[in-house]
Amino acid sequence: MDGTRSRSFALALGGLIALAAAMGIGRFVYTPILPFMEQALGLSKAEAGIVASANFLGYLLGALGAAAGRLPGGRRPWFLAALGVSAATTAAMGLAGAVPVFLLLRFLGGAASAFVLVFGSALVLDRLARAGRPGLSSLHFAGVGSGIAVSAVLVWGLGAAGADWRALWLASGAFSLLALLAARALVPGEAESEDAPAAGSAPSGTDRRLLALTLAYGLFGFGYVITATFISTMVRSLPEIAALEGLVWLVVGLAAVPSVAFWAWLGRRWGNDRSFALACLVEGFGVALSVLVTGPVAIVVAAALLGGTFMGITALGLINARALSRGDPRRSIATMTAAFGLGQMIGPSFAGYAYRFGESFLLPSLVAAGALVISAALAQTLRQAQRP
Repeated sequence: MDGTRSRSFALALGGLIALAAAMGIGRFVYTPILPFMEQALGLSKAEAGIVASANFLGYLLGALGAAAGRLPGGRRPWFLAALGVSAATTAAMGLAGAVPVFLLLRFLGGAASAFVLVFGSALVLDRLARAGRPGLSSLHFAGVGSGIAVSAVLVWGLGAAGADWRALWLASGAFSLLALLAARALVPGEAESEDAPAAGSAPSGTDRRLLALTLAYGLFGFGYVITATFISTMVRSLPEIAALEGLVWLVVGLAAVPSVAFWAWLGRRWGNDRSFALACLVEGFGVALSVLVTGPVAIVVAAALLGGTFMGITALGLINARALSRGDPRRSIATMTAAFGLGQMIGPSFAGYAYRFGESFLLPSLVAAGALVISAALAQTLRQAQRP
């Protein structure tokens, strides 16, 4: 029993490290590095939004690719290869200097992060369930917040030491490479008896619920991503809170680390759908707060609400999708991830162009908050519709 417990913990820890590298750093380190790039390269808000959207387009297409039922090879080789691509494209950002190259690299990095999430979550969640340790899924999903916190400290520390944007990308890529080595050691190969079950459709009666969950998940993707992409830029642009730039992103990451465990606990008590809806409302309040009230307290609270909800919502959605799946959950997880990717692909580009109206993120952020309210209403409405 002790051996099973230690192996399960090591597996969840490996999942945490993988998500920290591919998601917390590979996807989200762009947020704290962006102000350095804007200052050095003169990127406009529209260009910055397009580069972010390229990453999310890659994430969307990567999720669809990961859903393909006949990919050659096992899940672990795809998982490890995607971690390698994520580390390489992150480091390569520091060697590029033109927007078209940024677009390509962020696109490839986004696709890699989707593969890591889909294959890693399928590997880890399946094996934890078989071992009777599903509660450790919270440790796995805490990787995103851990990676954000690490990236905040890394960028903050190196930036304070005078490092430029290129060095920040290279350092982030190096950290991701170390994470790949750790994940390789902690997430072992699958025994023959543990091969992925054949992908199948959801059981009868769950299609409507999966559809509703997928729509709500896509709206959530749009709703969180504008603040998640531009919050460091927002802080730097306001002299009264500019000194908090590094701290704000750190708060996002630190709040995200325990959030999965909290929302999973609430999901067990209230039901995942109800908890999903509440988390969307809390996040929507934080998104609106980030632009409606200026001042140190307001921006820190907004950062805490963003970090304290977005991974909880992500985990609730994916855990629910797995529970509604028959056989290999990869397809359901990938479909959810694709909807999420579509929402977050649209968000940064929309925000970059909407910024022109008033030279602020007020309009796009309020639209994002509205999307989160709709997501909450949809989740709650479908929860009521499913009652016998």
